[in-house]
Amino acid sequence: MAEETTTLQAQEAQKQEVQQSDAERTRAGLVFVPRTDVYETDDAIHVVCDVPGVAEDSIDITLENNVLTINGYVKAQRPDGYQLSYAEYRVGDYQRRFTLSDEIDKDGIEASLKDGVLRLRLPKAKPASRKIKVTAS
Repeated sequence: MAEETTTLQAQEAQKQEVQQSDAERTRAGLVFVPRTDVYETDDAIHVVCDVPGVAEDSIDITLENNVLTINGYVKAQRPDGYQLSYAEYRVGDYQRRFTLSDEIDKDGIEASLKDGVLRLRLPKAKPASRKIKVTAS
């Protein structure tokens, strides 16, 4: 039983690569799905993504046709004069997509990046309600 648990934990710790899509990538290298947590409050949806190695100027977040796309680009850093002989951590870019409902205020989305953690705040749209005046004809 302990062996099964250890094997399962090892599999969970591995990075998941993005499956091939119809689009061709313009950058060579690995692409991973960032580990993500999604939280909901009364007024917003909060998305927290782990994107280690991604700098603020190397992340691209777009919203098109209700699809929120996150692309984080990592620049591999290797010390000068050294050659990698063994690695347990694979370096690559990150990509994740979310389909948003009409309940999200798309103009109010906010994003911040600190210490390899991307935080998105997707505010909920306020219900469109108004009183309609009735006139007698």
